[in-house]
Amino acid sequence: MRQLRIQYPGKRWPPWQQAPRLRAVDDVNFNLRRGQTLGVVGESGSGKSSLARALVGLEPIQAGSVRFEGQELKGLDKRGWRALRRDVQMVFQDPMASLNPRHKVGRIVGEPLKTLYPDLGKDEARARVREALTQVGLSDSDADRLPRDFSGGQAQRIAIARAIVVRPKLLICDEPVSALDVSIQAQIVNLLRDLQRQHALAMLFIAHDLAVVRHISDRVLVMYYGKLMEQADRDILFQAPRHPYSRALLAALPGHEALAHLRARDGELPDPYAPPVGCLFVSRCAMADERCTRRPPPYRRYADDGVALCHYAADDGGSLFDPPFAVRSTLGA
Repeated sequence: MRQLRIQYPGKRWPPWQQAPRLRAVDDVNFNLRRGQTLGVVGESGSGKSSLARALVGLEPIQAGSVRFEGQELKGLDKRGWRALRRDVQMVFQDPMASLNPRHKVGRIVGEPLKTLYPDLGKDEARARVREALTQVGLSDSDADRLPRDFSGGQAQRIAIARAIVVRPKLLICDEPVSALDVSIQAQIVNLLRDLQRQHALAMLFIAHDLAVVRHISDRVLVMYYGKLMEQADRDILFQAPRHPYSRALLAALPGHEALAHLRARDGELPDPYAPPVGCLFVSRCAMADERCTRRPPPYRRYADDGVALCHYAADDGGSLFDPPFAVRSTLGA
């Protein structure tokens, strides 16, 4: 992905003026390989879900380039997207809202096969559905039950089975565990990791919980109001973050009172329709000065393949935490 931009039109007032544009995603770049997980973090409104929806064709791409196995996705028509959905699938945040309550589980899981593999025989389709249910820890008999018969965690397993039944190469997970209890979160995250190992899946994993992201990701992308603030390998970003916003996110976690000086200030949030001339994070950054207000920061690249959008991002972030890793996860090591 190169310089991806997604915009939404705002309300036009007065009616003779041009409608403002909200930049939901602005100039985002990353690579994602098979068998790798890219975690995406950031506060609400940072553009994470817009990014995910654009990658499955649910939002139009205004600018930039998104390529999947050499195929350009920008400007792809409905026919092109239908063929691509065999390889790219998505798991949504609310499992119950994404499952038809009137259909049995077998029909729900098998629906993508009917749409994307119309020539598949009934026996083979049933076998694929049984295989998918078994892979997510459900049984054959569950195919004859309705979604209301399942807990939230089981419903998310059904949603994952529906996504993997077509044997995709890329799985996009938009807050897949945020609506679940902590103990169920661990089961779903471990399930996703197992499925990734079995099928060499590439996975884009969006979450608010930094401990979950640390547990499942190989690389992490930090977003703020549509901009990529920092991207780095997981251990580097969590142990020695370079961008002030990344440091603020980690410092805000419970149990890190000693890092209070790194937390974001209570400044005014940027206007998404009229972003500031300088840095987006300037009003909340403890390091900001006049230069940050007047000039947009450049992307700084590092020898370890990390990127930070900041005038003063450290060449060496410096460890914030003593090993073992201080963001304690209930999901296990």
